[in-house]
Amino acid sequence: MQIRKAKYLIRAVALLALTFSLASAYDPGPLQDCCVFVNGKFCNDPKLTSANDFFFSGLNVSRSTSNPLRSNVTAVNVDNLARLNTLGISLAHVDFAPYGLNPPHIHPCGSEFIIVLEGTLYVGFDTSNGDGNRLFTIMLYPGDVFVFLIGLIHFLLNVGNTNAIAFAGLSSQNPGVITIANAAFQVDKNLVEYLQKQF
Repeated sequence: MQIRKAKYLIRAVALLALTFSLASAYDPGPLQDCCVFVNGKFCNDPKLTSANDFFFSGLNVSRSTSNPLRSNVTAVNVDNLARLNTLGISLAHVDFAPYGLNPPHIHPCGSEFIIVLEGTLYVGFDTSNGDGNRLFTIMLYPGDVFVFLIGLIHFLLNVGNTNAIAFAGLSSQNPGVITIANAAFQVDKNLVEYLQKQF
């Protein structure tokens, strides 16, 4: 009888472990130093790998903020630094003109932390996707760090009359980005009216 119970226990634990591993939406661990084809990305033959496969240049260069948002994000992810494949990390340089905005957006596949290098940023996130519609905001100055959790709507606004620069680190090789304004406001007027009538 004890052996039978032990078998059921082992099967239950194995089933739970399998369920957890299938439900996990995070990047896989770095199982190998050089890959052939993982996560839909081709990699070099390990014999042909060079230092350039691990290299990206120019992240220190500010980019143009001559756009309606007065900001610019230079991302370094698996699409422009292929060796990030399977590492579960990426980063970005964010430039802000005076009063520039990185509008409300989410990263569906990774958490983000930012470090302010220059300027003053007003940042925040909303927990409407999680814990009761709370808005958390704070003013950041050079040297300050702030964290945005995976999937939460967040924004960054340069509140100063000088340029601002921040660096961001993300917990995914390709965290994705969905700008809420673009997703929310490109809805057909008839659909909006229909939805309003439902309430």
